[in-house]
Amino acid sequence: MVTKFNYDDLLAHIGTFGTYQIRNFVLLCIPVILCAFHKLSSVFILGKMDHRCKLNENDMIFRLSNDSTVLNEILNASYPYDIKKGFSKCEYYTGNYYTSSNNFTAREIRKCSEYVWDYEKFQTSAVQTFQLTCDKDSFKAWSDSLFMIGVFLGSFAFGYLSDKFGRRKVFVLSLICQLIFGLLTALSTNFIMFTIFRMIVGATTSGVFLVAYCLSLEMVGKESRMIAGVVFMMFFSLGFMLMGVLAFFVTDWRFYQISLTIPGLIFLAYWWIIPESTRWLLANNRKYKAIKQIKKIALSNNVEVPKEMLDKLVENETDNTDPENKGKKATALDLFRQPHLRSKALLIFFNWFVVSGAYYGLSWSSGDLSGDPRWNHIMSGAVEIPGYIILILTLDRFGRKKVLACNLTFAGIMLMLSILVPSDINWLVNTLTMLGKMSITASYGTMYLFSVEQFPTVIRNVALGCCSMSARVGATISPFLIHLAQTWKPLPFLIFGIAAFCGGFFSMFLPETYKMDLPDSLADADKIGKSNNNDIKNGELKVLKGKDYIEDA
Repeated sequence: MVTKFNYDDLLAHIGTFGTYQIRNFVLLCIPVILCAFHKLSSVFILGKMDHRCKLNENDMIFRLSNDSTVLNEILNASYPYDIKKGFSKCEYYTGNYYTSSNNFTAREIRKCSEYVWDYEKFQTSAVQTFQLTCDKDSFKAWSDSLFMIGVFLGSFAFGYLSDKFGRRKVFVLSLICQLIFGLLTALSTNFIMFTIFRMIVGATTSGVFLVAYCLSLEMVGKESRMIAGVVFMMFFSLGFMLMGVLAFFVTDWRFYQISLTIPGLIFLAYWWIIPESTRWLLANNRKYKAIKQIKKIALSNNVEVPKEMLDKLVENETDNTDPENKGKKATALDLFRQPHLRSKALLIFFNWFVVSGAYYGLSWSSGDLSGDPRWNHIMSGAVEIPGYIILILTLDRFGRKKVLACNLTFAGIMLMLSILVPSDINWLVNTLTMLGKMSITASYGTMYLFSVEQFPTVIRNVALGCCSMSARVGATISPFLIHLAQTWKPLPFLIFGIAAFCGGFFSMFLPETYKMDLPDSLADADKIGKSNNNDIKNGELKVLKGKDYIEDA
């Protein structure tokens, strides 16, 4: 079998993960911390604060919580009581009260016009500022959902732009927009402004995260893709935990939002630091810039690259489409033109939908757990690290498909088991939930790597954008699934668990991509999984290209 010389072959000569790649990889990972800040900020800036109707200017109801006798007397006299929901937080008694044998009657029940807030968990919150309670209680879920719609739209828009105009330009543009609208979110004077600006910030997180991820994996060789992808995701978990630490020092939600956004100023310097993707330059016939960059990589890695090797690379990489499609620009519709590629895409999109919905549902719920929400958030982020360690130990041993299927199945079982535990055994419920979160996180890391390896260079960012769009549908629905806990507390976990279990089952129908070259053209991507056993030699499956595929078949 004759195989073409491609960029992965060149990297084997100049360094698959040398000094040049390590330096730029670390620089690309750091902004991912900001993406975690903005995607999970609602845990603190929209933190739920307990409240009751304000009775008078000297209302001290929450300060009397240690005096149960006095507190119960005030509660009985002031608020309607429901045996399931307890004392009303949205209505109160008005008028004079008649007391007889500790019974209280009231002339009228009114809705709250003002509230008294409990500052035990949060000092301030946009929920308090914009009065998102009682009749507006669902507004928090809508805000989070619209944020994810922004992420959804940004996935497609920035994915398309980065494939058309280059990774670096779109990456820096996303950082600029994230900085501007992140600050405007903190300065919002009403809920509509707040939600619109957050929605735009959500769109920019797609531009930063997806483009940085694509740049990171396109610059390294196939032997290094797994460790690079997993370490990249760990920076998101680091940002997850840092948010909880920051919340100990910044308690005002507006200043907290500003603190999450301001570090973006530093990354504007990336315009002069981060190079364009060499793979993108080759795939888009920018051969002179690609050669110049390859020489720079070789110099930084202290190796020399023969001119014959460069000529051979340019000849092959700039001619990686079928003759009938030559000169045509690939679009998202090309993912669905060929049956094999279409079935893979649909299965991958479904798994993104499941994994993202469960991940954000479990992450956003951390602020609602008993105890200090800051420590809960830190622990919810910390539990992700073992999930990524599992990936490092297993992805190159068992392959992408088995690891993804096992993690999704395990997560589904843990979440479904949690609903069988009595509600008063909180530690066991939390343990099962965190085990589910750990496996969902491992699934998330696998999905990013698996998707990059399934889709070709000419459409990789558009395809990742479509994957992220599918994920955002799940994340958009997630806040409303969490809201179902008010009907039956375990219901969200049941839904997430069933979906994860189904995702694990369907993952077994995806082709393995372990040790394969990144596909460059649509034809290459469509052939993944079609090769027979004779194409597997020494444990390595190669993508067959053009004439080579026809001759070998």
